[in-house]
Amino acid sequence: MTRLPTALLIATLFAGPAFAQTAGPTSGAPAEKTASPSVAACKATALKTISATDPEIKDIYIDEDGATIATAETKVEDTPITRIIMGEAYLRTDRSDKPRRFLCLIGEEGKVLLTFFTVR
Repeated sequence: MTRLPTALLIATLFAGPAFAQTAGPTSGAPAEKTASPSVAACKATALKTISATDPEIKDIYIDEDGATIATAETKVEDTPITRIIMGEAYLRTDRSDKPRRFLCLIGEEGKVLLTFFTVR
């Protein structure tokens, strides 16, 4: 009798992760792509800065598919720049605002040195 419950428990443990991985949004909308660590760091830093001056902005949408993410070996004065990200961003996630050009400079150890937005 103990084999059946043990076998059932093992089958449940193996099947559980498969169900968790395939579960998606119930609205039928495609799941949002996970941002690269560099883009996520730039977004978090920019959001913190922007939301301090404009509390209505709760999130930023960065078009990662259209962005240029470049590896760099340069310096601004004595500060090393290891990655440069350029692309389009929206300060309203529903994209009701105009797209803005976005620039982010990342230094050593993934530290965000500068985020900059400009209206086209």
